[in-house]
Amino acid sequence: MTIRDVAARAGVSAGAVSLALNDRPGVSDATRRRIVEAARELGWSPNLAARSLAQGDRVHTVGMALTRGGPGLDQVQMALIGGIEQVLAERPCALLLHSVPDRDAEIALYRQWWQSGRVNGSVLVGVVADDPRLEPVHRLGMPAVAVSQPALSGPFPAVWTDDAAAIAEAVRYLALLGHRRIAHVTGPEALGRTLLRGDAFAATAAELPAVTARSLPTDLSAQAGARATRTLLTAAERPTAIVYDNDIMAVAAVAVAEELGLRVPQDVSLVAWDDSDLCRITRPQLSALSHDPFAVGEEVARCLLELIDEGRAPSRPAGTPVLVPRGSTGPAAP
Repeated sequence: MTIRDVAARAGVSAGAVSLALNDRPGVSDATRRRIVEAARELGWSPNLAARSLAQGDRVHTVGMALTRGGPGLDQVQMALIGGIEQVLAERPCALLLHSVPDRDAEIALYRQWWQSGRVNGSVLVGVVADDPRLEPVHRLGMPAVAVSQPALSGPFPAVWTDDAAAIAEAVRYLALLGHRRIAHVTGPEALGRTLLRGDAFAATAAELPAVTARSLPTDLSAQAGARATRTLLTAAERPTAIVYDNDIMAVAAVAVAEELGLRVPQDVSLVAWDDSDLCRITRPQLSALSHDPFAVGEEVARCLLELIDEGRAPSRPAGTPVLVPRGSTGPAAP
């Protein structure tokens, strides 16, 4: 819908609509009410970006939607957001964060944002295989950058870390310590990074002699991580080493091991993804796959601003996580 559609509906000129909806003099109260009612019936809202340009401003706003119902914002996600804001502030440019209940609501939000000119582009997080957001956002014509591997980002540029290389390093390290039964507690099976990490975990374990691998999916919460750990550590052939897809689940695993009378790392070695403060204050300190989410956020913002300004931007890597051994890993028990 455009201002001309509103004018036709109200039976007035486009100039009269502009005066009425910008609360300027020049139209009667009755005409103003008729125009406002026509705009409401058509679901029309003003294009804020066009208004800014008409006033001589060049204001950018970047949108980012977060889905409710997961484990919530953690330190890694906050660092990602901080990196995005750091680069946007140089323009200046604002980051608009919005919480949504599900993917359908997220797609509707993008449509509303773009059609009203509320944002100049968006950041897509939590990308899954065959992500339902990609096609509708692409049809809108809205610039967007996906925080994911390029294989999952569809028509959009991607910014990613080499998670496959990192988890392969962790599995080889544990095998060098003598571990032959290694487990992987993952995130949701449809999540893009879960698929990529899981494939790399299984492929690396298959290359190593006598190593058996097992994976259990979770929702990434501490409770789910604890349940998965109990399942693994009470099995007949329990693993001697476990890799977790975030720090929260690994911290919960330390408590579960103690509850079952097992020692870390003498009886079971634990490796966490995301080297947060939690990994360093837990006893024993958690070995972790460390990366810099703040730097990833900076690269995401640079990529999106390039896409907005130039109309194109290449996908780009943002580093490879590295293994930081600490007190939660040690040689396998004889």
